Amino acid sequence: MLEVRALGGRRRLAPSRPVRQRLAVAGSVMAAALAMTAPVAQAAPADDIRINEVVTTGSVNDSIELFNKGTAAVDVSGWILKDDNNSSKFTVPSGTTLAAGAVRAFDVSASFGLGSGDKARLYLPGGSTLVDSFTWSSHSAPSWSRCPDGTGAFGQASLTLGAPNNCGSGGGTGPQAWPGGSTVATADGSNVFGADLSGLYEEGSVLWGAQNSGKLWRLVRDGSGGWRPDTANGWTSGKTLRFPGGTGSPDSEAVALTGAGAAGGAYVASERNGDASGTSRLSVLRYDVTTGTGSTLTATKEWNLTAGLPAVGSNAGFEALTWIPDATLTAAGFKDESTGAAYDPSRFGAHTGGVFFVGVEGTGSVHGYVLEDGGAATRVATIGSGMAGVMELQWEPQAARLWLVCDDTCSGQHRTMKIGASGGFGLDAVHNRPAGMSNLNNEGFALAAADECVGGTKPVYWADDGNTSGHAIRRGTVTC
Repeated sequence: MLEVRALGGRRRLAPSRPVRQRLAVAGSVMAAALAMTAPVAQAAPADDIRINEVVTTGSVNDSIELFNKGTAAVDVSGWILKDDNNSSKFTVPSGTTLAAGAVRAFDVSASFGLGSGDKARLYLPGGSTLVDSFTWSSHSAPSWSRCPDGTGAFGQASLTLGAPNNCGSGGGTGPQAWPGGSTVATADGSNVFGADLSGLYEEGSVLWGAQNSGKLWRLVRDGSGGWRPDTANGWTSGKTLRFPGGTGSPDSEAVALTGAGAAGGAYVASERNGDASGTSRLSVLRYDVTTGTGSTLTATKEWNLTAGLPAVGSNAGFEALTWIPDATLTAAGFKDESTGAAYDPSRFGAHTGGVFFVGVEGTGSVHGYVLEDGGAATRVATIGSGMAGVMELQWEPQAARLWLVCDDTCSGQHRTMKIGASGGFGLDAVHNRPAGMSNLNNEGFALAAADECVGGTKPVYWADDGNTSGHAIRRGTVTC
């Protein structure tokens, strides 16, 4: 859920530069994927490690990103980051290794501040041997990024800390008109949901909806092209969600199913516990939604991914969730970032037969995880969206593309990505919202399946967090 967040001051340790007001939502170290052992670092030239991205202002703390442009993993434990002041330094934590082609972002704001005219410098342990540096004369807007990663010149770009830089490659050249009809209509009754309806997922004749207030909805067709709450088995007013053990109130932002459908459980992305709303808790929760008639659902499993991701504000975390089958990923040559090799599902214990992708509002990044039944989680992908935030993700099997949706912050922009020859997701297209839809706070987006494609188009649905004019769900079309 997008709230108005008060700007808070942050003490800068370099007194010669003015304090800048900002949200403290930047990432610290991009930790290695959960449950994975870091690759063993091999001997490699120091100049394989490059400063790759610098952020000095905006919605994240001052940060410096490193990139390994070499062919072997490098242990950067104890390496030193400095600004233009030799008395200030940030030491890379022990146990930090960069695999070949990997990026890692560091929040340096507790050690020094990066000014509008400043520099970022990287040293070997001890702080006397300079490895790389970058100097600028104006603040990032929002990022100073190398393009291509690790080797190119620095330029202004979108923020992609912890992910490949947005260098404008991959097919999309600029925003295009919506690939479907321009007309959008309401698709729910008046004031059925109120505010805060967020993630959507269509499963045939059922539309699942996640609401920020800790509620999950099961909707059925209303006979007029829209949706209404299912009135059977306790779903009339949605069901209240709880964390495992029956406690807390998940800030449920997104919902997705696996190839098993509802019988395999509904998976919900949550950014915090509403009962402790000031603390980030980036989790994916599983719920049994096919049995019982009660009004409350207790999670059967929680994968808490907070520790392995950059720190974000408690209301700037997980907003989006989708699932892609292993078979689809392997057929496309998807590359596993935890190994640097082709994705191999057999490396993991029992899991859902696919990879979950989560979108983060505060960083605009997408992360792919294998969530094992036993509770282990391994990050296998990090994707820079090129947008200020990712509010919804949807995998469209029919077109083999990943949809990334931003809300009114980005004027309702939609992007699609596909797996490229390198094994990573690359930009396919950028689309404006339909001309007939106002700039709404859309945090949910769902596509109909291929069997609903008629005359070259099929339905799509948006969930408006603001419940504009008393309606939270809208319907349009997309080409198919």
